[in-house]
Amino acid sequence: ADAVRGLRARGGAGPEARAVLHLKADTGLGRHGCPPERWPAFVERAAELEAAGLVRVEGVFSHLGVADEPDRAAETTAQLLRFERMAAEAAETLGHPLLRHLANTPATLSRPDTHLDMVRVGLGLYGLSPFADVTAAELGLRPAMSLVTVLANVKAVPAGQGVSYGFRHVTAEPTTLGLVPVGYADGVPRVVEGTRVHVGGRTVPVVGRIAMDQFVVDLGPDAADAPGDAVELFGPASGIPVEEWAAAAGTINYELVTRIGGRVDRQHVDPTPTQEARP
Repeated sequence: ADAVRGLRARGGAGPEARAVLHLKADTGLGRHGCPPERWPAFVERAAELEAAGLVRVEGVFSHLGVADEPDRAAETTAQLLRFERMAAEAAETLGHPLLRHLANTPATLSRPDTHLDMVRVGLGLYGLSPFADVTAAELGLRPAMSLVTVLANVKAVPAGQGVSYGFRHVTAEPTTLGLVPVGYADGVPRVVEGTRVHVGGRTVPVVGRIAMDQFVVDLGPDAADAPGDAVELFGPASGIPVEEWAAAAGTINYELVTRIGGRVDRQHVDPTPTQEARP
């Protein structure tokens, strides 16, 4: 409301300009959003600003805390019921219908009673499962994100060669090492060791500690790989699931796909899969 007033005062917005709002209710998650005990006054203030022509309240929403744990359905139901009461109160006070949205990806997939007017799918857009014991394939989802780069260097090393900081890996025999030019500054977890990447039609192990902007893979003693060859850390082409990297890092798939940094170029592609390839 203050921003709209300021724009009008400076002539940057016409008298009809209004901020469009969705009011957030805290139904139990404890983050931002208005708690139930303060909700009536909060909605009354929104109604005053709407009557003054400064805002237009379009919707009301909240967020679920345990929808990814189906065995805690009672807690999700409690949030849903609380939200429905708060949304109804807001619509009555404001005097017009409101868009209601509550469901995140797990609720979208498992709790149709939470769908209301809209859903907010996050992890599901990556084609990944939000449930610990249900795969993406079982949900009819196709993983959509790949993390790819190229080999920056390839070199033969002898047995006994220390690899990366701390020499946490030492080669057992003569082999060929490949340098992959991404690291923890790009979102690859530093704690990941012993996972794998896809190079030249095969998977090869990550060896040694992840550095700031690079890590090392063991290409094998007879490798014919060269700098510039494609490397896929995870993705549908390689068949290496992001969950494998997440497990090695002691975290969840959500974190791996969202932590990739700004130095990594994004490419949005539509492979237009055949009908047979669709779930």
